[in-house]
This record gives sequence, structure tokens and C-alpha cells, in this order.
Amino acid sequence: MTDRYFDQMGAHFARKIYASPKGAIRLAVLTRDLTEWLPEIAEPDQSLQILDVGAGLGHISEWLIDQGHRVTVCDPSSDMIEAARERLDSLPSAYPVEYLQAPLQDLPARGQTFDLVVCHAVLEWLADPEAAMVCLRRLVGPQGAISLAVYNRDALIYKNLIKGQFRKLKRNQLAGEGGRSLTPQQPLDPREALEWAEACGLSRHYQTGIRVFHDYMPEPFKSQAELADVLDQELLYSQHPAYRHLGRYLHWWLRPVSN
Repeated sequence: MTDRYFDQMGAHFARKIYASPKGAIRLAVLTRDLTEWLPEIAEPDQSLQILDVGAGLGHISEWLIDQGHRVTVCDPSSDMIEAARERLDSLPSAYPVEYLQAPLQDLPARGQTFDLVVCHAVLEWLADPEAAMVCLRRLVGPQGAISLAVYNRDALIYKNLIKGQFRKLKRNQLAGEGGRSLTPQQPLDPREALEWAEACGLSRHYQTGIRVFHDYMPEPFKSQAELADVLDQELLYSQHPAYRHLGRYLHWWLRPVSN
């Protein structure tokens, strides 16, 4: 297995994810979470040095720039970097955006650390996500944090159970197939991922779920639901202890463990 990059996939991402309720839910939950969690590491009006790893089309970077932070956008795909540049360079900001075309694994060698490292929907596309977790730890300063969103293997299993795809589960056929599939090649077991984080000196302070019910809604209820109502309920139940673990993505706030 090799790392999956997304050259020539920007339009496909925009149509399948960001122009759909999936993208709206993701952005709503992530920005709500960051609004609540950032005060742990920043005073009001403080500008943080932030690295957005695997930034894709730059949606979270755009929100962070709007909050007044200094953002470095990183992605291994030249197409994604250019798409992010088109989105971000016109934004009013006191700080120029820095762009890095590089994989996560190359970043620690630069010797720079950040107040916040954002890594959303990246690890599940890598051949060695455990090693990538170590890289993230090396990139965050001692008083900083990591905003990590990972594709939840438990939720994928549950969706297949609901659909009665028992043969697929018995074959452990959970990875995405085909060059344009947006199902990750390596959905993560959250217990295993948490073990990786703890092993390299990170502690999980908070967890929410992204898309805790929308993906499970049957038709015609899904297509008839008003997006505003879906967002309200996703935001509500994303933090509920009975439902947050059902999110297709899990959002974690990780902090370095003090020595």
C-alpha cells in the first residue's frame, strides 16, 4: 500500500463532498469544535501559528484566516495547493499564507513547530498512519494542540451492517477501491489510533463525531430533510456520549503530555 494523493481530484472533491450536506456538516462541526477548544491554547485576539496538513481545497484554512491566525497550508498535491491558493489569496489578512507542497512525513525535518496542527481526513489515506501520528507530535509545540479528524472504521462497519453487507464484512473488505473512490484506503480503528497518540506523548482532551446520523438516514427522509435542520441536529448529537462515536469521522483535540 502506498500513500494516496489527490492530483486532478479537486473538482471531484468539490462536487462529492464540499458541495453536499456531507461537507456542510463537516465544516459546521469542525468550526464549532475549534471555536470551543481554541481558548485552551490562545488568549482572545491572539494570533496563532497554525499548520493545516493535507489542507485540500482550503476550507478550514479559510475559517482560521478569518479568525486572524497565521496559516501554513500544506498538501502533497500540486492541484490541491493551487485550488487552496485560489480560495485563500484573496482573503483580507494581516499575514500572508504560506504554501508547502509536501507530504506530512517530510515536515518534521524542517525543524518548525506550531501552536496548532490541523490534520483532517489525512491519516486514513496513508500507508503508515501510526508513523504519521509521530510526525504530528513532532510538529506541535509543547503548549499547543492537534485538531485531528480520522475516518472511523467502527462507523463504516455499522453502515455495512445496516445495509446487510455481511459477506463484505466477513472478507474485511472495508477499504475504498478504484482511483476515484473517496472511501479511504485504510479506515482507522479509533482504539488503535488512540493508542498510537498516547504512545508518542499525546493526550485526547475532547472527542466529537462528524455525521453521526446523516449517513445512516434512509431515503426519502434524507433527501427531504432541510439542511438547516440536519445541521442543528448533527451539532447537537455530535457531542452526545451515546452518539458521537457513530460519526463517520471522529474529531479529536490532542495535547502534548507535560513531562
